[in-house]
Amino acid sequence: MKVSAEILNLIPYKPGKPIAETQRDYGLKEVIKLASNENPLGPSPKAIEAVKLFLMQQHRYPDSVGYELVQKISEVWRVPASQVALGNGSNEIIDLLIRIYCEPGDSILTSESAFIAYQVCAQAARVRVRTVPLRSDLTMDLKAIADYFFRNPTMNIRMIFIPNPNNPTGTLVGGEELDEFLVRLGNRDDVLLVFDEAYTEFVRDKNFKEAARFYKDYSNVLVLKTFSKVYGMAGLRLGALLAPEYVLEYYNRVRNPFNINDLAQVAGISALEDEEYIANSQKTVWEGLDYFYKELTRLKLPYYPSQANFVLFDTKRNAEQAYVNLLKKGLILRPVQNYGFKTFLRMTVGKMEENKKAIIAIEKMLTEVSEVG
Repeated sequence: MKVSAEILNLIPYKPGKPIAETQRDYGLKEVIKLASNENPLGPSPKAIEAVKLFLMQQHRYPDSVGYELVQKISEVWRVPASQVALGNGSNEIIDLLIRIYCEPGDSILTSESAFIAYQVCAQAARVRVRTVPLRSDLTMDLKAIADYFFRNPTMNIRMIFIPNPNNPTGTLVGGEELDEFLVRLGNRDDVLLVFDEAYTEFVRDKNFKEAARFYKDYSNVLVLKTFSKVYGMAGLRLGALLAPEYVLEYYNRVRNPFNINDLAQVAGISALEDEEYIANSQKTVWEGLDYFYKELTRLKLPYYPSQANFVLFDTKRNAEQAYVNLLKKGLILRPVQNYGFKTFLRMTVGKMEENKKAIIAIEKMLTEVSEVG
């Protein structure tokens, strides 16, 4: 059977290297993984208890619409329940939205070095990806994105993805720039503005404006949320879409009827209620970031201040060589050459003892891998 050129040329999403695989490859007993922006605290204790209690119900199909979880999201996030839908992680939501609103040959628009899932999902659907360069400080240029949209009407740009904060840079957009972007592109009926807000709970920048607070004012603004980060549920695969009812009508037609298992549903409800756990997650990340900033400064390694739970820093070395050297020391970080950063690594905040061991390994690596010329 013939396969389309888009599929033949598709580079699949490459997740962070697993701990067990690293242990096998290098004969290690202890491995620290700071590669996948996971919550180092593990899931909420309340979520764990909820899952245990529901294990005996696994012979039943889950609630196909996640009614109780949707009601809890509506209550905690202060959004109408009629504007909430669930996904098997935010990646499934991205994939379904592109399939719903784009035809082969249409385009989506985002920034260079934006979350790679947009590229993968679009290419799999035979949809073109258009990008606009980042600024020198690695922030997205919303004015340039809007200009690109208006200058290229024949490209059939159906969706604009705004990861805010962005992965892997940790930077965000907000303030007057965001207001002007919404004035120019909000409430149009020919393009959807998708704000991907996986990391908003970690933002400390007062310039930030959360789309979950203003999306109801615009008929074409959608918001993606995830339970993988501050809620510590990456393994259970749970995401949420906040959107107008007309979008959810089509979304719920296309998604699989049991895309969210009931363990994820009950865990999500309990995680949303566990305010102490959420506060601890935030505190862990903020203290870890501040520690990384201090140590990277001491090591004279440039970095970009982050509004997420990771930091992007310049090793000043070939990133693949630095990455492999650190693997042999039992530290898994994330190389980001596929985003265009040839000498950079991305490092997730872990527990403080993990953060300290990571810095020790990085400092030793600097003496073993030569700087690029």
